Amino acid sequence: MSVVAQTRRLTAIDIGSRKGGTPIVSLTAYHAHTAAIMDSYVDFILVGDSLGMVMHGLESTVPVTLDMMILQGLAVMRGSKRALVVVDMPFGSYEESPQAAFRSASRIMKETGCGAIKMEGGVHMAETVSFLTKRGIPVMGHIGLTPQSINTMGGFKVQGKNDESAAAVMADAKAIAEAGAFAIVVEGVIEPVARDITRAVAVPTIGIGASPDCDGQILVLEDMLGLSPRVPKFVKKFGNLGGMIEEAISAYADEVKARTFPSPEQVYTKKA
Repeated sequence: MSVVAQTRRLTAIDIGSRKGGTPIVSLTAYHAHTAAIMDSYVDFILVGDSLGMVMHGLESTVPVTLDMMILQGLAVMRGSKRALVVVDMPFGSYEESPQAAFRSASRIMKETGCGAIKMEGGVHMAETVSFLTKRGIPVMGHIGLTPQSINTMGGFKVQGKNDESAAAVMADAKAIAEAGAFAIVVEGVIEPVARDITRAVAVPTIGIGASPDCDGQILVLEDMLGLSPRVPKFVKKFGNLGGMIEEAISAYADEVKARTFPSPEQVYTKKA
């Protein structure tokens, strides 16, 4: 009898143990097919609330709902086999209280089967992080430029530019790490501060617009593939799928108008 080896999915503990080791690779995904493509290359896949902007054309992540996150989390879980899947907690689903956060997080984990959730916030969210982790929910933190807070931050502004801001971001990182987060996304923080944070906390830092010295990096898939019309300074385009897609659609439209598509190879004929 042959035994088919099962691929073991990475866990929050696996990611948390990577502090100071081989850099952690991560991307966002919202679809089963993109999750399947990246699965063998990344350590964790983030089902980010950035889906509100890149999938639905919203101006920010604030309108994203819990149901939207669960739907896309399910898709990513179906498409992936190996990578840890982390699902974002959307705005309004966790800030009210640790108890409210637990209800939202437990629903995400039960309905998607994901291995962890991510939530934004620093010192003021440490109690909630501790509450969740003590109740069996792995939490990835997110500090610095926190997109759900743009209305109080005055927009997408880089953090850590002055001593006061740098000290606040550092305090946020330490508080979340000490509260039990297994890793922390550090977004939009000036490089020296992001580097200092990485050295100061015992859990892996995942940089996005931060520092190459972070323990890992993450980008929004659509940004790095050239599908997003506008991207932040920290994005490097590793592909230009936007241009390729437009060329393909243009060629398709031309062939339809010229009646050269479908050709005999794409139609069914009556058998003799």
